[in-house]
Amino acid sequence: MTSSAVHPVDLEPSLIAPGTYTSRRLQVRLDTATVIAFLVCLLYCLPAALIVPGLTFAGRPALVVAMGLFAWWLIARLSPTLFLMGPQPLRWAMLFYLVSMLLSYISGMLRGLPSLEANRQNFTLLVTFQFIGLVLMAADGVNNWDRLRKVLRVFVWAAAFMAVIGLIQSLFEYDIAQRLIVPGLEIKAEMADFQKRGDEGLFRVAGTAIHYIEFSTVLAMAVPFGLHFAMYSPAKAGRRFYAALTAVIAAAVPIAISRTGVLALGVAMTVMFFAWSWRLRYNMLLITVVALGAMTVLRPGLLGTLKSMFLMADQDPSITGRTEDYEMVSHWFSQRPWLGRGPGTLIPDLYIMLDNQWLMSLVTTGIVGVLALAALHVTCIAQAGMALRRSTAAEDKHLCAALISSQVVAILVGATFDSFSFTTFAFTLALMSGLAGAVWRFTHPTRVIRTSHVKRLFE
Repeated sequence: MTSSAVHPVDLEPSLIAPGTYTSRRLQVRLDTATVIAFLVCLLYCLPAALIVPGLTFAGRPALVVAMGLFAWWLIARLSPTLFLMGPQPLRWAMLFYLVSMLLSYISGMLRGLPSLEANRQNFTLLVTFQFIGLVLMAADGVNNWDRLRKVLRVFVWAAAFMAVIGLIQSLFEYDIAQRLIVPGLEIKAEMADFQKRGDEGLFRVAGTAIHYIEFSTVLAMAVPFGLHFAMYSPAKAGRRFYAALTAVIAAAVPIAISRTGVLALGVAMTVMFFAWSWRLRYNMLLITVVALGAMTVLRPGLLGTLKSMFLMADQDPSITGRTEDYEMVSHWFSQRPWLGRGPGTLIPDLYIMLDNQWLMSLVTTGIVGVLALAALHVTCIAQAGMALRRSTAAEDKHLCAALISSQVVAILVGATFDSFSFTTFAFTLALMSGLAGAVWRFTHPTRVIRTSHVKRLFE
């Protein structure tokens, strides 16, 4: 399969003010897509424990860039020559999400918070602004399909880099992530160690992520995009290159020895199954069988350990611990059902480790917060789905299906770990959510006369 030709609609001029036009394919030195790609590199290639000195985890370099994107989006809204206006449903979903967080924040303040909870609530609100900044700038700021694909290529490269770090950790029992410390940054917390798992002498690794589950889940979300470029890159060498990257990413998912990671990969492939032809489905099944055989040879005992984790889940302390938390969740929910205790206030060191994002949101932000989070997922799936139906090129349809898979994965894994507590996962989701809004915009029926992207930062 080869890449489609340049979209003719991207060559149309865009009205930015009365009598003033610009091209959607205007080349600039530093545009939104470039900044987002840089953010992705920082998010995946630097250890998650690295922060700007004197800051919290909101001071991760990638998150600092995200805050800059939020400021950029707000400033761009003030000038029609910077921002090309047009409808964008994702803005309303993010407004609902922000309002729910602010109402929950006020509810927490009125409850009266100890200093530790108050600080955590402030931190969560700050990260929320960073999250929203990435979502909105990806949705409104990426100019065209070409720039969107370049962002996703960088995403696949960065995910492959993280996967290689994890594979080195697993194969050589050597934490190479310790060598990625950048001068000028400081380590906020201990990096994930090599946690023993199973009876075969196996251990879990986290790459550059802060946790093993996060590592495997974000890589699982990257696999459909790697497959996309392995199928649709214009050159044969490019297709082989991305096929190799995808193989590396997929191989790194099980080495975290995480049920959630395996579940995420299975869900992502199930969603993509419906976007593939029967021939491609058979090919992917054959590749999967070969990969499982190679894994059995290269990492003996890994598949058996993963199998026992699923078959003996009812005897796993981590599973029984999750179910035992339901009574406490019911108690807290009954106290403040609508707005919750306050975002981020359910601190594990003070209360319990609640490995369920949906229940975490229910306790901390209440029914309103859960509805806002669900609205974000539904909006993104609907926008990517509409873009899939509107698209005429097979490449675009496949890319939209990959964006849908990331949302479905996020919905399901939210029931297995507190996903928004891990910034690499949360901001990967923010990127995919924003790009779902972008593809909706690209395929809008009146695309020839309207758009919604930031014009430029520097000429």
